[in-house]
Amino acid sequence: NTLEQDTTGQAHSEAVTGTDQRHTAVEEAINNTSLSGTLHLDLTTTYQTNSDTSKTKISGTGCDVNRFYRRVEHKSTDIWSANLATDIHYVSNDGQTNLFVKKAYVQGKFDQAAVLRVGASDMPWIPFAEHYYGYRYVENTLTDRLHFGNSADWGVHLAGDVGESKMFNYAVSAVNGGGYKNPSRSKNMDFAGRIGFKPMKNMIVALGAYSGHLGKQTQTTGATNTAGRQDVMVAYADENFRLGGEYFTAKNWNNVVSTKQDKADGYSFWGSVAVAKNVNVFALYDNANLSKTLDSNAKDKYYNLGVEYQMTKGFKVAAVWKHEDKDQSVSSPSPAHIQTVKTDEVGVWGKAKF
Repeated sequence: NTLEQDTTGQAHSEAVTGTDQRHTAVEEAINNTSLSGTLHLDLTTTYQTNSDTSKTKISGTGCDVNRFYRRVEHKSTDIWSANLATDIHYVSNDGQTNLFVKKAYVQGKFDQAAVLRVGASDMPWIPFAEHYYGYRYVENTLTDRLHFGNSADWGVHLAGDVGESKMFNYAVSAVNGGGYKNPSRSKNMDFAGRIGFKPMKNMIVALGAYSGHLGKQTQTTGATNTAGRQDVMVAYADENFRLGGEYFTAKNWNNVVSTKQDKADGYSFWGSVAVAKNVNVFALYDNANLSKTLDSNAKDKYYNLGVEYQMTKGFKVAAVWKHEDKDQSVSSPSPAHIQTVKTDEVGVWGKAKF
């Protein structure tokens, strides 16, 4: 009987210990895992006209959820962590709202000057420019809006801040080239990079570059041209004031598999100022030549003006007016001429973070 009691007591003790260990492991996993989300939405009226066909089907009033990001981050150690971010938004090509994996990477933070990510992560330029621009929920930055770049892609990414004052920063990526929506394998990887210099607090001077085939070259599909892009940005941003400018020049961005070559360039200016507590006035102006070689008439001019109100922590709204003029050469209806599409949009945009 004594032996049976000892055996039973030992088994019970081991069971309790195992349960405690499992509870501890679950608690550690929960404590080291964070969940967050960001929602971009709007309620607007759009009026769009085509110089050939008058009002277009884009015209109308409605509510849109432009983006819904959901993030999960787990930190295993002080060095290693993992991140998953999904992106829900409307895709006009298929008329449906789709779910994408925006980020999915393993990170090793060996030092502030050496942060390694493997998987789908931010590209060196667009997210960096968005940080100083500050109004991504209202409109994309220049190269993102005109589709001369991807905000995230699948590959190997290395970035960091250099020096105790973090006066210098850099980011380099070797990626598949098709963007985060297209993780398919390409024949060779594309390369992107950025270097930044902070001459004073809250100010940045940055240079960027990209070279590759945008995921369009495979073992069975050749690429005639190599796409390239160079970027420069000078910006200042603090809690009450933002001012910045961006310029890009691109070559063969839309002609990787074409026998023809083309160039494009454009510039953007933005600014915002706090005029009262929780109230900011902001504006953006973009101007771009979309096809300097093949269609010198292909141009895009865009601007917006808005007032933003921070309703509560994590939730802001903005009343905005947007205008865009987009020109291109067309041969139909005859004779050949310049077609102009004008778009005006007015309404309320919102951003919620949780």
